[in-house]
Amino acid sequence: MTSNAATLLDTAAALAAGGHALTAEEVAAYLCDHPDFLVRHPDLYRALVPPRRVHGENLADHMAAMVAAERARTRQLEAEVQAAIDDGRAGAALVLRVRLATLALMRSRDIPETVSQELPALLRIESCAIFAEPAGAPSFLPGRRAPAETSLPRQGVRMLPPGTIARLVGRGRDARVRTEITDAELLHAEAAALVTRDAVARVPLWCGTPCMLALGARDAAALPARQAVTTLAFLGRAVAAALSR
Repeated sequence: MTSNAATLLDTAAALAAGGHALTAEEVAAYLCDHPDFLVRHPDLYRALVPPRRVHGENLADHMAAMVAAERARTRQLEAEVQAAIDDGRAGAALVLRVRLATLALMRSRDIPETVSQELPALLRIESCAIFAEPAGAPSFLPGRRAPAETSLPRQGVRMLPPGTIARLVGRGRDARVRTEITDAELLHAEAAALVTRDAVARVPLWCGTPCMLALGARDAAALPARQAVTTLAFLGRAVAAALSR
């Protein structure tokens, strides 16, 4: 209810407190003298209870349906605004945790172990691991001595069938938060039963070997569906930079 409607109700309450209780007839008379009252104060429609039928038993009151729909829409908008606020807070918290994870990667000497052992606690999730697909033909870049097949550590990186990363992350995407989880046991192993939401992020290696990061969370707020993709994409690039050292 807006301030105008609240003021009117406060005025009526004050009159009642002063010994003058408004009667239904007085209210009706006032509305008759001011037929545009509800037009000037449409917010009152949200507080009033409209009649269900005003044209007999055969004709429904469409105004009542319109008011009910408006109230439902208002409740929906309020819920959406609150969800956006909650996701914003969760997204900000994720940014802070990813910064801590990046610092851990910078000082790490065993990236896969840091990802699987340290990052879950820092990110407040249940599982985190690096995955890769078999590399194709050996490829070299200027200034690099290692071929694509040896650009990843031999231990701690889990292998996936060719094409799996493109299927999970999606073509043209750098990261994705998933509320409907597939391949849970493949990605999260023994933590699969605990995971209610997960995320996958590409790890763009210099050598071109398809590689990704998979994160699984028990608490959905740890991986917000909105405002998280950019942050997770940055984490994937941070892991790629750490692997290239």
